[in-house]
Amino acid sequence: MSTLSPQTHGSSGFATKAVLRVGKSGDADACGRICYDAFAALAHEHGFPPDFPSSEVGVTALRGLLSHPRFYSVVAELDGKVVGSNFLDERSAIAGIGPITVAPGVQDSGIGRQLMIDVMRRAERQGFPGVRLLQAAYHNRSLSLYAKLGFQIREPVLNMQGEPVGGTLPGYVVRPATFNDLDECNRVCRDVHGHDRAGEVGDALARGAAQVVEHDGRITGYTTGVGFFAHSVAETDDGLLALIAAATEFSGPGFLLPARNGHLVQWCLNHGLRIRMVTTLMTIGLYNEPSGAYLPSILY
Repeated sequence: MSTLSPQTHGSSGFATKAVLRVGKSGDADACGRICYDAFAALAHEHGFPPDFPSSEVGVTALRGLLSHPRFYSVVAELDGKVVGSNFLDERSAIAGIGPITVAPGVQDSGIGRQLMIDVMRRAERQGFPGVRLLQAAYHNRSLSLYAKLGFQIREPVLNMQGEPVGGTLPGYVVRPATFNDLDECNRVCRDVHGHDRAGEVGDALARGAAQVVEHDGRITGYTTGVGFFAHSVAETDDGLLALIAAATEFSGPGFLLPARNGHLVQWCLNHGLRIRMVTTLMTIGLYNEPSGAYLPSILY
């Protein structure tokens, strides 16, 4: 099993040494604007649409993370001014990193590395057996940084976008999930991934966003919402297909589908969805090859 400690082969220092501190709710405006600007600049550089449609959406998203009791946040400052941030999702057994953003004017100066090392050390202190992230495959610099820090490339994941498909799958019933379904959702996730994501499912249940799919009278899959910031797990492709078909929207810039699942990739393309971009799933520490069908969130 890979260590969670960041590997520091190569550069022994930072070109720019930022001051790091724990994030607070009052950082939402500055961090949110930087989040939008950073992703937009990077996307436009490579000819892709930005992940966030406006800085207001970025501010709203980061305000939610900064105020969530089970997200760790770190903010970077230069001369007292916020220039970047990073987050660690601590809601479940495996931690997820992101979004990590650095202001365009100081990118490639070592601040991103500082922010990554900080959350990796946080994960180690908190005793997480593994950490995961997804990065935009067109961003070679971030892929290189994460690999240098010890992350392993696991698989390409496609960002699918388009109008909801609609329809049902014979023999599969999709319904809103309740808190009584939590144990079964956790069982499905453990069967597929080897661990559960109970904290995320609990949040989705509280928002009324979670759904389950039943087959032969039992729960065989669930979703916290088919979209960029949510995840889905099912025992079979058909269970996952039923959840996608039942979705009334694909939140954010669309949902994420492992490229390995050729059956579902073909089904999505044949139903009018398109590939917006490719992301890369990367992990450090504990990792089990999935034994079922799944849609990751942008965290993992």
